[in-house]
Amino acid sequence: MSIMSIIPEQIPDISVEALRDAVSNLRALDVAAVTVSVWLLLKVARIARRRIVATKLRGPPRTNLLLGEGYKVNDSNDPGSLYEAWEKEYGSVYAIPSTIGLSKVVLCDTKAVQHFYKYETSRYERSEVGKFLVHALVGKSVITEVKEPHNRQRKAMTPAFSNASIRNVTSTFYDSGYKVVDAWSSILESSKDNVIEVQGWMSRVSLDSIGIAGFSHDFGTLDGKHSDVAEMFDKFSSNPPSFVFKIGLTLGLLFPSLMKLPSKRMQLNRELNTALGGAASNFMQRMRQEKLGLTPGQEDKSVIGLLVKSQSPGAELYMSEEEVLSQIKLLLVAGYETTSISLSWALAELSQNKGVQDRLREELSQFTIRDPTYEQLTNGLPYLDAVILETLRLHGPVPETARMTTEDDVIPLSDPIKDASGKYVDHIFVPKDTQVTVSIAYMNRSDKYWGADAKQFNPARWLNPEGLETRAREIQGHKHLLTFIDGPRTCLGKAFALAEFKAVLVTLVRNFEFDMRDAKAQIEVARGLLPRPRVVGEGKVDLPLRVTRL
Repeated sequence: MSIMSIIPEQIPDISVEALRDAVSNLRALDVAAVTVSVWLLLKVARIARRRIVATKLRGPPRTNLLLGEGYKVNDSNDPGSLYEAWEKEYGSVYAIPSTIGLSKVVLCDTKAVQHFYKYETSRYERSEVGKFLVHALVGKSVITEVKEPHNRQRKAMTPAFSNASIRNVTSTFYDSGYKVVDAWSSILESSKDNVIEVQGWMSRVSLDSIGIAGFSHDFGTLDGKHSDVAEMFDKFSSNPPSFVFKIGLTLGLLFPSLMKLPSKRMQLNRELNTALGGAASNFMQRMRQEKLGLTPGQEDKSVIGLLVKSQSPGAELYMSEEEVLSQIKLLLVAGYETTSISLSWALAELSQNKGVQDRLREELSQFTIRDPTYEQLTNGLPYLDAVILETLRLHGPVPETARMTTEDDVIPLSDPIKDASGKYVDHIFVPKDTQVTVSIAYMNRSDKYWGADAKQFNPARWLNPEGLETRAREIQGHKHLLTFIDGPRTCLGKAFALAEFKAVLVTLVRNFEFDMRDAKAQIEVARGLLPRPRVVGEGKVDLPLRVTRL
């Protein structure tokens, strides 16, 4: 019997259509397999190139095959100390293992840090994960955009943050402070223990102040009114980042789509974005109506006024509707989070350092009838300045700046370092797609730059700027701090934030004395949208202090 005679019996009858479908499916699988293979090869090739051409740096060994050492930083409430320990062992520039096969270059050298911030909008940008997170919250704003869009947006809003503009809204900050004075005085009249949870009040101060000063809108939270925006911010305090969210952050460097996995944190981000967007739309609609009543030639240089102007036909610095709404959302987030955190930390430190509190109150005792002017807040109260700067040094709201290189770069160093081969180098080469990080917490509070008392709250160090540690004076940035970062992305609202911080703190210290709730109470760092102070043992991000009316 021949082979040909048994084939029909061994193979069932197959229709032409079925055969075509089989071939079609096979092709689809082949295409998918080739696509995945090419993607993996490109990933491997890029990683291999980085390893070949990059300067070989020393650093801690990989203890976690999947996550490297990055998870330690993400989980730590004091990442600056981690970076400091590594700096002491491996030098002022080193590499730490990151997600599968990747490493992160950490800059602790002042010249390298200055170079990094100088080129942050051109050679260094957020990772895909970073872009996804920030865009999900505040859209196409000045903090997220690069190059031309960033420059145009920043230039359009700059007049709203001039000295003249801030001088005009300083009374708003005092008004918010006095609302707190009235509210706390009423609470203390009926209180048995004089304990007030102050952090929630500082959040209300910040939201109402940015609403009135920036957008001519009073959220009314200091008067007890409900606000969807305030409610969403509060939810972050009781919902710390989940395990799924943290994994997405770490592995997202290789697989950005992981950030799209459902998590409570991303759901809160979307809900906050919706609340911010609703507020922003209402501001713009009201302002457009009010603009119709302005006298021809009359110009509104408030934040909201400039944003409306940017949408006028023929505007030199035109912004789209999406861009304008994004700026409003950004300013609400920044105005709420950073200032309220700084005020809370200041009250916590004054409660733990009564001598500092007394000295500050003594400086402010000259103001018995009137409040300090904007000029006095800015330049006439040296000990107030010292308290503010020391708070910002120890407790900057944003702990680090992490970026990816968009092109190959050579980073100069102020001091030579020993590379992995034992050779001393005065610059390092970082190829495209390299993670580069500057730890603001490290630069602001390391022993290397600030001396043996770097971790202590000591405002006196600022009374003679020339008396600062020599190494600290090498740091570029506001008063040798990186709290407001540096370079083209220096915080646009820095002067606004400082004026509000000072005006509210002046008002509270002149009217109340602050103590810890009890002798055993201690302060720790807790996670809200950004790290915040919390009294140890509190379930939420609460800061109950003992408050006495003067």
